[in-house]
Amino acid sequence: MVKREPAIELKNVYKSFGSKYVLRGLDLTIYKGESVVLLGQSGMGKSVSIRLMLGLMDADSGSIKINGNEITDFSEEEFYQNNRKIGMLFQNGALFDSMTVWENIAFSLLNVKKINPEEARKIAIEKLADVGLPAKVANMMPSELSGGMRKRVGLARAIADNPEIIFFDEPTTGLDPIMSDVINNLIVRCVKQLGATALTITHDIHSAKKIADRIVMLYDGKIIWDGKPEDLSHPNNDYVEHFVKGISLD
Repeated sequence: MVKREPAIELKNVYKSFGSKYVLRGLDLTIYKGESVVLLGQSGMGKSVSIRLMLGLMDADSGSIKINGNEITDFSEEEFYQNNRKIGMLFQNGALFDSMTVWENIAFSLLNVKKINPEEARKIAIEKLADVGLPAKVANMMPSELSGGMRKRVGLARAIADNPEIIFFDEPTTGLDPIMSDVINNLIVRCVKQLGATALTITHDIHSAKKIADRIVMLYDGKIIWDGKPEDLSHPNNDYVEHFVKGISLD
């Protein structure tokens, strides 16, 4: 059997805000090329976990490794270089309202890689095609886009620099069921085309089953369940079963 190589490793990670503990010894390993969904209710620390992996905040204690490198030891320049290999689709798209669609998609190419605008625009249009949008969208402003189009443009930006790792933050929030399914399918296709490692945080069970190779459940600051999408139908865990069925434990 070929040994799988970890892309992301969190071991015994703690994070609190004042007296409130959000993560209480979080352990999570995501292997290269794997698509993992982190399920959990709002306020359980899903977004905090991604911020820690991106180095946007510091853990109180524990180990966080990206491609075998301990990021808690990174200098500012090392964080910068590490994050160049990471794509991010934000919950609300987080597009720059003063820039055209193609400038949003090519932001990193223009400002980090210093690619000339003509080449950057060409790449942006290619990425628009990858997410099912025509070239004419490139010159539109974010204010002219529907919610579904904003998500697609956000996805195009996330994959613009062919990242090794992609984070998806609630990718279907605010979308109708049909558009949610479109976004789910695009995520699966784009991740496979890139051969990327993906971590998606969501509370949407349908999306989780569609996107994931593996699903993990975060509760009370720890992973309480880890399994395949098909295992959600018989999780052998009361909390997970109630979450999947949308039933309160109270």
